[in-house]
Amino acid sequence: MIEEVASRRVHIIQGEYKVISEPDVVLSTILGSCVAACLRDPIAGVGGMNHFLLPGSANPGAGGGDATRYGVHLMELLINGLLKKGARRDRLEAKIFGGAKTIATFSNVGEQNAAFANQFLRDEGIKIVGSSTGGDHGRKLEFWPVSGRARQYPLTGAETQKTVALEQRPTPVLRPVESSIEFF
Repeated sequence: MIEEVASRRVHIIQGEYKVISEPDVVLSTILGSCVAACLRDPIAGVGGMNHFLLPGSANPGAGGGDATRYGVHLMELLINGLLKKGARRDRLEAKIFGGAKTIATFSNVGEQNAAFANQFLRDEGIKIVGSSTGGDHGRKLEFWPVSGRARQYPLTGAETQKTVALEQRPTPVLRPVESSIEFF
């Protein structure tokens, strides 16, 4: 197994995106029904991640802050951020994570989020090289934007209650556990 050491961890929360060209940075997030799209240009050595709550776009007249919850807005911001850092659209590759149905009695917004991300990337001509969506439980995701490596850990539900604490202090990079899944 390839072990990458990250000297800096950047946590992405709902409505955010980050673009990174530093090889020692790992992006991380915790997903339930939300989806994170991880994109990179392997030649330019730049990549990034977003984290959106809802598919599609905000209603006309919705406030600017509301737009950050929607996939179309965050997908555009991520792609444009990559292009500004030297990426080329024709070289972009994507991995999609999240979209779980975490509450059985609610509509399956997670499935809608995953379907939106897949369709958006196909429409943009961006190659999807990996995907892990659906299921009943959330996941913790780590993505090394320069190498394109991604790793996820299944969550039981208790971990998502600690999300606020994770967002407010840096966390050490953990070694893989038996239940982690490695995506190359």
